Amino acid sequence: MKKGMWVGKIALGVLVFIGFVYLLIAGTQYLWNWLVPILFAGPVISFWQTAGILLLSKILLWPISKGHCNNSHSGGPWKHYWKEKWSGMSPEERDRMKQKMKEKWCYKETPASETQSGTANG
Repeated sequence: MKKGMWVGKIALGVLVFIGFVYLLIAGTQYLWNWLVPILFAGPVISFWQTAGILLLSKILLWPISKGHCNNSHSGGPWKHYWKEKWSGMSPEERDRMKQKMKEKWCYKETPASETQSGTANG
């Protein structure tokens, strides 16, 4: 492609990005000014205050939105490693592995004999 085509595509991409950001801020400002003053007796905010609130919320909520804790459904970066390891195990090895994981990570119940041998009666 010609150099002019790339410059045009980059300029168009920048304009689309700026338009998207503007619409996001304007939409948030509209919703805020429509709901917050009526429901919570809060202030009416300007465009730049809205941009600041969105930026602040992005900074504060960024770790959550990246899925650090919410990525359990996909298995994360170790999914393929454990899938391969698990498929290479025999059923007995799998049962041992499950038992070890239960002992390490799950709630351990105390046997009934330990709970009844208290010093209350004797």
